[in-house]
Amino acid sequence: MRLTTPPASSLFLEDIVIGQEWQTASHRVTAEDIAGFGRLTLDEHPLHKDEAYCRSRGFSAVIAHGLYGLALMEGLKTGLRLYDESSIASMGWDKVRFRQAVLAGDELHLRFRFTAARPSRQPGRGLVTEFLELVNQDGAVVIEAEHVALILARG
Repeated sequence: MRLTTPPASSLFLEDIVIGQEWQTASHRVTAEDIAGFGRLTLDEHPLHKDEAYCRSRGFSAVIAHGLYGLALMEGLKTGLRLYDESSIASMGWDKVRFRQAVLAGDELHLRFRFTAARPSRQPGRGLVTEFLELVNQDGAVVIEAEHVALILARG
C-alpha cells in the first residue's frame, strides 16, 4: 500500500518501517522550468531550450537536465513533509539511472519505499535508505535512484 498523505508528525528513526511505500502528488514540467534550471546551473545546452534542436535529436519537446529530475525527486519527497522536524542532511544519492527523457509537458510523481534504517555512530541519529522512482503520466519510470538521509532519533 502506498501512502500519499503526510504523516501527522515528522518521522524519526524509530518510525521508519522498512518496505513502507509513499507516493507524491504530481508536478507538470514546463519548458520554462527547464530553462530556469539551465540558467541557474549554467547548463544551457540546446537540448534544454531549443525545441527544434530536440526534434532533430528524436525528442518531441525540450528535455530536462538529468539533475533537474533528480532535484525534482527531492522536492516532491519534501512535499510529503516526512522529515520536517527530524532531517539533518542528505548523505548522498547512489545507483542513479536515467531511464527515459523527461520532456516539457510531462506530468511526474515520485514513488519510493524505505529499504533500510539504522542508528549512526553518533547517538541520537540514524541513516535511512530510500529507493525512489520518478514516474511519468504513462506510468514509465524515468529516473530511479537510492538516497540516504541522516535523521534524528527520538531518544
